[in-house]
Amino acid sequence: MEQIEQYDMVPKEKDTILIIDDDGLNRWMLKNIFQPFFHTEEAENGKEGLEKLLQNQEKIAAVLLDVVMPEMDGMQVLHILEKNNLLTKIPVFLITADDRNATMEEAYEMGVMDVISKPVIPFVVQRRVNSVVELFQARKRLDHVVEQQGEEIVRKSNEILELNKGMIEALSTAIEFRSGESGEHVRRIYNITDYILRNTEMGKDLNNNQIEQISIASIMHDVGKIAIPDAILNKPGKLTKEEFEIMKTHTLQGANLLEKIPQMRKLEAFWYAYDIARHHHERWDGGGYPDGLKGNQISLWAQVVSLADVYDALVSKRVYKNAFSYEEALRMILTGQCGVFNPKLVKCFFAVEKDIRAKFYQDSMHIASGDA
Repeated sequence: MEQIEQYDMVPKEKDTILIIDDDGLNRWMLKNIFQPFFHTEEAENGKEGLEKLLQNQEKIAAVLLDVVMPEMDGMQVLHILEKNNLLTKIPVFLITADDRNATMEEAYEMGVMDVISKPVIPFVVQRRVNSVVELFQARKRLDHVVEQQGEEIVRKSNEILELNKGMIEALSTAIEFRSGESGEHVRRIYNITDYILRNTEMGKDLNNNQIEQISIASIMHDVGKIAIPDAILNKPGKLTKEEFEIMKTHTLQGANLLEKIPQMRKLEAFWYAYDIARHHHERWDGGGYPDGLKGNQISLWAQVVSLADVYDALVSKRVYKNAFSYEEALRMILTGQCGVFNPKLVKCFFAVEKDIRAKFYQDSMHIASGDA
């Protein structure tokens, strides 16, 4: 069954020779030469031949074209075929008594496959035309196979990417469960990061693949929390100074963890993930941690994930606090109560915040309650 399905997918061979010549005797002779191998279509001038070719190009295996004809001559037909890029798809043979070098040179430059002089020798023209047609059809089959293989490679690559993304999300979600979260946090960070980069100026210098890799990397921003003791991670009240210093180490722990996983280094998202895990608590004014980076010393992706992380933390209920209202969360971000962010990033975020709220929060169990 599988073999039949694969056979059916093979492109159909073109099976018609189009003969364009104003001399009826020449058309009859060429038709007799090729009838054992192909269907034949005839046209007695260039205009009629061009119309038939354009209407039936999916069937035409080759064109036998005279030069001197009424209404539209062969060279005029060639110019139109060249303009429409058809000479690379359908082999055209110039069959002519005009043996001037200038004519042949112009024809070859345009892409004619061969120039055959009149009067034709049947077995010669048959062999030359058939060989080229077989070559064109073999190339078409090969192109089809290559295209299918390319599609299969893309499909397999996408499967691997989805598997990698799933494994990354599973690891990050498991860590979220340790801190009493449902795992929705990492999914929203992915969505918010992706949305900001695709719908604001913050992502204008990034291509689609870079944005996807950054968004995948954002899922791992808190992976270092796996090294934080439960007593600190799940403490319902405010952390002591010593406890907060331990909590801060999750940035370094996350970067170190990612660096020590050989399989992670092979992923395209690795360096984004490493940078985000280490620097998503840095702040625009240098007041963040662990490295005290300032301004554009902080990568664009770490900046975006940082703001997404703060926003989601504010509007979601956590073990140590109730959810803030969206309006209160925006006020806190704007006034710097959660650290200073890039003013351009804040402006871009505020421009799309209502869209983010509608897309990623309205159906969530973490809808902000308005409790401060």
